[in-house]
Formats: sequence, C-alpha cells, structure tokens
Amino acid sequence: MKVNGTSFVLEKEQSLFDFLIMKEFNLKTIAVERNGEIIPKAAYKEVLLENEDSLEIVQFVGGG
Repeated sequence: MKVNGTSFVLEKEQSLFDFLIMKEFNLKTIAVERNGEIIPKAAYKEVLLENEDSLEIVQFVGGG
C-alpha cells in the first residue's frame, strides 16, 4: 500500500479508521483519497484497506 508516496505493507486486514488512528492522524483535520476517490469520514470504519491501495492524506492547517 502507498500512503502519500511511501510504501507500507499491511500485516493484517485493517480498516481505514484503524490505520489512521494507528498512525496518529487527527481525523478532524484530514481528508483521505483512496485510489483516486475521496472517502467520506462516515465511511472510514467500513473501508477495508488492501496492499494494492494508494492513499493520499491531506491535512488542513490554519493560518493567515
């Protein structure tokens, strides 16, 4: 699996939600694209990741 261009190997079946929590992402400030499709936050627990997946995780930052 690729996440923002970095390769990861999934050792076991894992939901997107569990992966994001494990990697310590703040779910309130990110958007996730999986294989070119934006994943709604409400679906994070239902989406099961596969080693063939490509994720792009964008973190929103405030500022002025």
